[in-house]
Amino acid sequence: MKKIGVLTSGGDAPGMNAAIRSVVRCAIHNGLEVKGIFRGYEGLINNEMKDMSARSVSNILSRGGTVLKTSRSEEFMTKEGRKKAFDTIKKNGLDGLIIIGGNGSFQGAHVLWQEFKVPNIGIPGTIDNDINGSDYTIGSHTAVNTALDAIDKIRDTVTSMERIYVVEVMGRKDPFIAITVGLAGGAEEVLFPPHEYNLDDMCDEIVEGRKKGKVSWIIVVSEGVAKATDIVAKIKEKTNFSVRPVVLGHTQRGGSPTAFDRVLASRLGCDAVEALIKGKSDAMVGIVSHELRITPYEEACKEDKEKTLLEEKMYKLTKILAT
Repeated sequence: MKKIGVLTSGGDAPGMNAAIRSVVRCAIHNGLEVKGIFRGYEGLINNEMKDMSARSVSNILSRGGTVLKTSRSEEFMTKEGRKKAFDTIKKNGLDGLIIIGGNGSFQGAHVLWQEFKVPNIGIPGTIDNDINGSDYTIGSHTAVNTALDAIDKIRDTVTSMERIYVVEVMGRKDPFIAITVGLAGGAEEVLFPPHEYNLDDMCDEIVEGRKKGKVSWIIVVSEGVAKATDIVAKIKEKTNFSVRPVVLGHTQRGGSPTAFDRVLASRLGCDAVEALIKGKSDAMVGIVSHELRITPYEEACKEDKEKTLLEEKMYKLTKILAT
């Protein structure tokens, strides 16, 4: 292992830059050359690379986004596209790759290993925290804090105006942000996948709450369940109360990473380099109970049943504390 490439793929997450910084500097510390690959797998196909030095990653630790840019590549999903990527790897003399991303990125890395035996190690970087094999993924902690800050501000208006606010957070398939923000923000209700909800029962609960003197509500809804505007329309129709939607959107992807995400990214970046040097491949590095764990991609992309059980317990606690 003499020269490696590093790329970020899929949706960006706060802390990706911290991971890039760690990969580059730990690789150089271990005597490796590093190529930065721009725009994920698309950049790998199109040979968008540059040499990275220790100075290349100066002052990026606190920055959100990714200096290497990111994208989703339809061409890489084809055998021809992956062959182009492999040709680029050979042309640049890369002995291995480090891929920072989520489920889709790891599935692509797994296929690249299966078809061309390109050594590669993944670093979990996604705000959804939906990767099996790490207690937390890079960016998830910051995304929750960003959403929570917004909900805390919304709470002031909710209380003052005596209204119901429906706050839509990110998470098409995974409930992590919705569940965590709901509990931390004191929400009265959380709608999240794959948990089923009954709108009539929720509206009855709101009406009964008003009779008991409860004048303000915050309902957190994951984008994977429904649009906030649709939920608002239905609540208005059934209760005739004042209801407003708030869509937090991509604000949750941006911003300076928290200390937690910076430390996590720094640890995983160095762990990934060391795993490649030791001959590991077709797997990702993660932290479980404060210890390094290397998990095969196929395992990493499966549902984490322990996280699912924890989220159900957190939801039940949210409902108990909201009464």
